[in-house]
Amino acid sequence: MILGKVVLVTGVARQLGGRFVRRIQRDPEVDRVVAVDALPPEHHLGGADFVQADIRQPTIGRVLAEHGVDTVVHMDVTGTPLGSGSRTTVKETNVIGTMQLLGACQKSPAVKRLVVKSSTNVYGSAPRDPAVFTETMPPKSLPSGGFAKDTVEVEGYVRGFARRRPDVAVCVLRFANILGPCADSPLASYFSLPVLPTVLGYDPRLQFVHEDDVIEVLRIASHEPARSTLNSGTFNVAGDGVLLLSQCARRLGRPTVPLLMPALSWAGSVVRTLGVTDFSPEQLRLLTHGRVVSTAQMRETLGYRPKYTTAETFADFARSRGPGLLPPEALSRAVDRIAALPALGGGHPPTQSAN
Repeated sequence: MILGKVVLVTGVARQLGGRFVRRIQRDPEVDRVVAVDALPPEHHLGGADFVQADIRQPTIGRVLAEHGVDTVVHMDVTGTPLGSGSRTTVKETNVIGTMQLLGACQKSPAVKRLVVKSSTNVYGSAPRDPAVFTETMPPKSLPSGGFAKDTVEVEGYVRGFARRRPDVAVCVLRFANILGPCADSPLASYFSLPVLPTVLGYDPRLQFVHEDDVIEVLRIASHEPARSTLNSGTFNVAGDGVLLLSQCARRLGRPTVPLLMPALSWAGSVVRTLGVTDFSPEQLRLLTHGRVVSTAQMRETLGYRPKYTTAETFADFARSRGPGLLPPEALSRAVDRIAALPALGGGHPPTQSAN
């Protein structure tokens, strides 16, 4: 028998949550979708039953019981506030909301599958990090704040739930930085700035995953596979390949401003002044040291191959943001000319062209 007949989805007031609700309804195995958020969504949810409920409150337990939910997809773990919300509200929803939701799931005998939207932020970003993180590798330095710390705490509670309810299939999806036309994240806000502050002397490697691939991986994880353990566990999800931050800036057509001061707190205040509401020190560490994860388990165990590579994901995001201050081709030529200056180690003698 296939599970997923009644699917409850949290965080549906956000565009990504709304898209997933509309997508999962089309699956023939799904009889009903219960969409939950503290705020009513501005977008449509198709034929889903919307329940306005705050997952930080015990009322979420009644929602599970009243609707006979057997599959929970927890998407309300995010790095940005919704509407007039604050960073404090986001943290409470991420951490306390997850605790309340897991407590309700633990008491519900009907719940048989739990899917949690997490992030590769749990690995942190440090100078001695491995070249590629696998799901079993611990971070060299635990995140100390912001959304990254929230995700570490969320995953800790999820592991505790899995021990207490071994009969529930638990799937944790660690998504790389999510980008696309509707992306809503601190990094998407950063890339939307007219000028990109960078850390002097560093050009980090970055990975992205497209919104469309996020929706599809969540859908696959929401269903019971042929083998009972196939979709249980923790999986990194990212598009193929990596991009350097400098490549991202060129493709956006946006100039960069290397920060001369190494103080992360000062740099963070500058970026927040420019409009990025939750640009924590962890985000600055990402823009210093980068992060790359292995997606072998996603391919071999989940059986999913992303439609978009990291470069294709970024290209789609860049198109949605419109042209930058400089055309990408002109910016690329200018950067190459600057890099060739003798003072920067360039200035090699020109080669004679053959006629």
